[in-house]
Amino acid sequence: MPDLEVSDRVVTIPNALSFLRLLGVPLFLWLVLGPQEDGWALLVLAISGFTDWADGQIARRMNQTTRLGQMLDPVADRLYIFATVLGLALRDIIPWWLAIALPLRDLLLTFTLPALHRRGFNALPVHFLGKSATFCLLYAFPLLLLGDGDSTLNLLARVFGWAFAIWGTALYYWAGALYFAQLRHLIQTVKPLKDPG
Repeated sequence: MPDLEVSDRVVTIPNALSFLRLLGVPLFLWLVLGPQEDGWALLVLAISGFTDWADGQIARRMNQTTRLGQMLDPVADRLYIFATVLGLALRDIIPWWLAIALPLRDLLLTFTLPALHRRGFNALPVHFLGKSATFCLLYAFPLLLLGDGDSTLNLLARVFGWAFAIWGTALYYWAGALYFAQLRHLIQTVKPLKDPG
């Protein structure tokens, strides 16, 4: 399969979808923390998940992969995770230790970027464990939000939400440990690039 061409274009359908996702972040937080309209907040999350899938499909099939899109997509993902854990923690749906633990792992990984850049890499390949962790967390947060109540449906959503959250958090940190192991191997085997001049 040939490599996808990455362009410097700005106005593309995938980039428009990524901007739409970014606009949904403050809307989601307002719905969760202001009027506490959880149904509408869940709809925003669902639309975000769909546009996340759609922009990748369109970019590949219509040859609209861009450098801007490669930057916007992970930024939108991280902002949604941060907004969701912040909103759920402020509503006392999840404990603060969980709300801090998830962004903390990403913060720790940012300290590895200089070592990668010195060796000509922007990032290491995404591991299957990382994808599994993200999958679990993307199910956990909407279920935990849906679980905020006293009905049987709320209880079931809470139980399944916590199951996904515990597994997702464990896998998230396990994937982070593997990332550090990969980085250590890279540092031992790949010499830093020489500065020009």
